[in-house]
Amino acid sequence: MTRFFRRKAAAVTIAALALALAGGGIAAAKPTAESAQPAARTAQQPAVTTASLNSAKAALAKGDSIGTQAVGFYATVVNANGTKARGDGVVIKYGVGQYEVQFGSSVATGVYVATIGRADSCCVPPAGEVSVAPRLLTPNGVFIQTRNSAGVPADLPFHLLVQR
Repeated sequence: MTRFFRRKAAAVTIAALALALAGGGIAAAKPTAESAQPAARTAQQPAVTTASLNSAKAALAKGDSIGTQAVGFYATVVNANGTKARGDGVVIKYGVGQYEVQFGSSVATGVYVATIGRADSCCVPPAGEVSVAPRLLTPNGVFIQTRNSAGVPADLPFHLLVQR
């Protein structure tokens, strides 16, 4: 039985070597200047405005209402223009692809998950990227940045889940 496996292993080795030589061997791609990795995408959050702080204080004072908050998370769907399609919180749009969503309680130690997504049931959402972070100086806020596939800031619709 061991003699059979030795013969089979030798045959497989010779066949693999023959295929590699017949097929031209192994190719390795050399990166070019055009295909180099894009530069790191660092974007600072815009400064917190007085209106934003007042809105955050009002949301905290109002507190939670009945809804998804009762089970320990917030869910929000935001249109590309910064209007809230449905869900929890108050949406503030700062600039191209920069949004803040404020809730009725602190989410500073929460878990944030966002994805590009449309508010309606039609069509596939546009391709792009989304990133989330706690909002500076606002314990009940989450900062969201959306970009197109090239990494350029773009207004894109998104879905946001925050587990408190």
